[in-house]
Amino acid sequence: MKVILTGATGMVGEGVLLECLDNPVVERVLSVSRHACGRTHPKLRELLVPDFRELAAVEAELTSYDACFYCAGISSVGLKEPEYTVITYDTVLAFASALLRLNPGMTFVHVSGSHTDSTEQGKVMWARVKGKAENALLRLPFKGVYNFRPSLMKPTPGQQKVKGGYYLVRVLYPVLNLVFPGMALRDVARAMINAVRLGAPKGVLEVPDIRQLAAR
Repeated sequence: MKVILTGATGMVGEGVLLECLDNPVVERVLSVSRHACGRTHPKLRELLVPDFRELAAVEAELTSYDACFYCAGISSVGLKEPEYTVITYDTVLAFASALLRLNPGMTFVHVSGSHTDSTEQGKVMWARVKGKAENALLRLPFKGVYNFRPSLMKPTPGQQKVKGGYYLVRVLYPVLNLVFPGMALRDVARAMINAVRLGAPKGVLEVPDIRQLAAR
């Protein structure tokens, strides 16, 4: 399996990258990002792109891949809806559309979020915009499109891009997991790989679905 990964400079993307590098099913990883991820590995190659909506100059480097794990994202805190939409909807759809044209047989796995609003009509801005992105991706004719909605995630050992609060999550995870069901980030990554290998029964995967897929 040859994988394009976005978001390797963030916590989720870094965790997925570590599993891809460790998993024998994954032959090669192309990390597409605005900044270097700070890691080297025989499987890993990096492509630095200032704007995911402007890929014409690098299209030749984005061909012959089986999957994209889209883990890039940003918090909505402090952002107005138009700004958040550019990052969470416009950029995602532009990137996905380009990859579809270059890799018609690709599977696209998109990290969304728990409580995303599929109706696109709710009062919570971030959930509404993420729902719009999910729905638009599901309409694209990839081999498969899977929107992952993880909740609480336990970082993978060896991660460097862990936000301060998540160090506490590592310690308290067994207790927090009883109240806010989540999973290890490594399992989220395994579920992504299995979605490409084996498919999944639906396009929007909640925590129980992700857990099941990771165990296959």
